[in-house]
This record gives sequence, structure tokens and C-alpha cells, in this order.
Amino acid sequence: MRDAPSRVLIKGLWARGATVTAYDPAAMHEAKRIFGDDPRLKLVDNSLAALDKADALVIVTEWRMFRAPDFTAIKGKLKIIFDGRNLYKPCDVRAEGIEYHPIGRK
Repeated sequence: MRDAPSRVLIKGLWARGATVTAYDPAAMHEAKRIFGDDPRLKLVDNSLAALDKADALVIVTEWRMFRAPDFTAIKGKLKIIFDGRNLYKPCDVRAEGIEYHPIGRK
């Protein structure tokens, strides 16, 4: 997490009054060390738990486990995805009725 974009993103969201729920299968302990017990950050044990009460999903990792999500389950929890890794085909996500913003793509 030394140069992770998630650190900048989390601080930027906090500066705008947001709370963040996060999941990363490899970085949870390091995130806890960096951010401590800040009440604006909730670290959860699985990817679907990160979507509970969420307004949006922001993807900033390329973990293989995130490459084939259950869009039906995601749609049941939120309506917008910002994809910083361009993991999905925009037409596939939008066909599921989810607003999709692939960062850096038209």
C-alpha cells in the first residue's frame, strides 16, 4: 500500500465528508496500520459486505477474484461503479442496469 491509489482516494473521499467501506484480500492489515481505527473507514471480510449501504463501488485493484463479479448481486446493492482498472466491458455492465464509469476510457 506504499503507493496505492486507494490511499489518495480514501483521503479525498474523507475530505468531502464520505465514509469508506473497503475490502482487499491482501492489504487489510496494512490498511489498519496506516489508517488505524478511524471511524470513517470500515474494513470488511468480503467483497459483497463492502457494498452494504454503499452509494458507489470504486475499483482500484486488479485482483483476479474481482474479474467475474455477480452483477445481479451488485445491482441489488448499488447502481454505480467507477472502475479504475477497466476490468469489465462497459456494454456488459450497462446491460445489467448499472451505471458504469471506466476511468480513462471513452
